[in-house]
Amino acid sequence: MTDTSEAPAAEAAPLRARAVADWSDEAPTGLLVLADGTVIEGKGAGATGVAVGEVCFNTAMTGYQEILTDLSYAGQIITFTFPHIGNVGTNGEDMETASLAAGGVRGCVLRAPITAASNWRAGQDLDAWLKTRGIIAITGIDTRALTALIREKGMPNAVIAHAPVGTFDLGALKREAAAWPGMIGLDLAKDVTCGQSYGSDETAWQWGAGYGRQEAPRFHVVAIDYGLKRNILRELATAGCSLTVVPATATAEEILERKPDGVFLSNGPGDPAATGVYAVPEIKKLVASGLPVFGICLGHQMLGLALGGTTAKMHQGHHGANHPVKDFTTGKVEITSMNHGFAVDRASLPSSVEETHVSLFDGSNCGLKLKDQPVFSVQYHPEASPGPQDSHYLFTRFVELMAKRKGAASG
Repeated sequence: MTDTSEAPAAEAAPLRARAVADWSDEAPTGLLVLADGTVIEGKGAGATGVAVGEVCFNTAMTGYQEILTDLSYAGQIITFTFPHIGNVGTNGEDMETASLAAGGVRGCVLRAPITAASNWRAGQDLDAWLKTRGIIAITGIDTRALTALIREKGMPNAVIAHAPVGTFDLGALKREAAAWPGMIGLDLAKDVTCGQSYGSDETAWQWGAGYGRQEAPRFHVVAIDYGLKRNILRELATAGCSLTVVPATATAEEILERKPDGVFLSNGPGDPAATGVYAVPEIKKLVASGLPVFGICLGHQMLGLALGGTTAKMHQGHHGANHPVKDFTTGKVEITSMNHGFAVDRASLPSSVEETHVSLFDGSNCGLKLKDQPVFSVQYHPEASPGPQDSHYLFTRFVELMAKRKGAASG
């Protein structure tokens, strides 16, 4: 890692030596150029070319394919803190989106070289898969040093570049990294949402059987797609729901015309305040309808905005499958999967809103509910893709709210 900012050269040299220690006799074919001028050299992998985004780190030890296809990472370059990424290859089942749109993850940073796939489910090795999806990667990086930099200074804007011949216009890369505006104010949901409505009945994966189908749904849920993950739909279907997915720009009137038993607000990328310009007014109408509403991630943040709160950019964000969260409604602690760079400010929430979950890492808000209506949300990902299954109860909680309302209506 070389630092071309105002820091003394004596401080920068050791970082660079560690970053390229495994291949110091070879020319770099991959670069990560930070907005402050720091240049990190490595070996390029995956697709060739140049991409710009925000650099974050993810602490999950498994599930890299689900992470790299999670549209909540749109506009970001993921640094994996676990060194061995790619060992189990990739397959056609563990995809959180089938979209190859440029609006997804911008790149990934790895410590060890990508090895040949070694798993009975593997259909393709990671390097070939990255090329297929147009994702640029860089290997041979001291990811511990990069993670420490992010923890100290926050998530930097950067350019990731891969050129097999090792020729780069470093000046142009630095200018591009410095000029990128960053995540604040970016509405990225519009880039990753579905183009039209569709139905879904696929249920969760089971050993020896794969994915199933929900053939006897009890409830109809409309899911608003701000960057929706497939496994969320599967968990809702497994819990007894038939699903209609609508674009992020769908109006409350269009949703209510479908006569749902409940509405789901999905995960997604970008600044919730920016997406909320058009989404929050519709969420307010859905809350006012009296229907059960359940939000996750970006959906949680925009529900917080709709209920009168505010959101703020986080210093380093939460990205990983090992985040402890306390559920105040049960008193239990669950280990969760997270992926977010913005958070709801609990101090901004009105008295009608109850905080239900909190991060035990930094005390940030991780859940809320309306005290007098069937409306709730969580900041983390209860669908366990990747990550632990501690939070599957939330889908049951949503179904119980719909059953209660339906029972009250029929009675």
